[in-house]
Amino acid sequence: MPVQTTRAQTTVTLPLVVAHRGASADVPEHTLAAYAKALADGADGLECDVRLTRDGHLVCVHDRRVDRTSDGRGVVSTLELADLEQLDFASWAQPGGAYDSIEPGGRGVLTLSRLLDLVASSPRPVQLAIETKHPTRWAGRVERSLVDLLSAHDLARPRPGQGSSVRVMSFSTLALRRITDLAPALPLVWLTSRARLGIATPRAVAGAVAGLPSGVDGFGPSIGLLRERPELVAAAHERGRSVHVWTVDSAADAELCARLGVDVVITNRPAAVRAALHGS
Repeated sequence: MPVQTTRAQTTVTLPLVVAHRGASADVPEHTLAAYAKALADGADGLECDVRLTRDGHLVCVHDRRVDRTSDGRGVVSTLELADLEQLDFASWAQPGGAYDSIEPGGRGVLTLSRLLDLVASSPRPVQLAIETKHPTRWAGRVERSLVDLLSAHDLARPRPGQGSSVRVMSFSTLALRRITDLAPALPLVWLTSRARLGIATPRAVAGAVAGLPSGVDGFGPSIGLLRERPELVAAAHERGRSVHVWTVDSAADAELCARLGVDVVITNRPAAVRAALHGS
């Protein structure tokens, strides 16, 4: 749940802080070290992107290709896990900084299964936001594989009386509908941006939020969209939807989200954003 704090005699509900691809401003994204750093920084949750390899493994990689974030080349969906395990996913970081602090075993591709193990081993409750990336040649296999893996970890269905520690996010409404069919108890967040939504009027704002796909619990606007249309937060809350804003990296944006009553901020800088929100 969001944190309540008192500021100048006023009770403010602070948003939860979710680390975007780990503490990715400090440590190469989607590495095990980036997520360990996020947990050490006090993040309330972790966010990851998942793609399906040629041999059916879910790996935490944002781009369609591995070129930007590794020392290899190629499309994730055409490579097998063994191929990806040969690559260094921290190689693009500057030597002498975060790269040197990462053990060689932590520089390889991160499987979602390994990330789930990290979350399970945390001494405190940690949420996990999983974004399925589309389009992909594997289409619905991504969501089926995700639900199968979450089921194997006993995470596809919350325990009685408890909320889910996992939510699934996507820009694809079709992907979210697949999750609803496969695991109706999993919370869902529809992601969007100014460029995608193209809203310009208050009526369009209300229509966009009212038109969220059936079964979607959360609305995930970009920070750019929120700056332009702050009324989106109230519109979503009026319709019973939580608001998850990405990517919130500055103190000013974090404070804006807090003032508006945003439920979750997704950030590359969990330590700095937590400090901005908590006034430390």
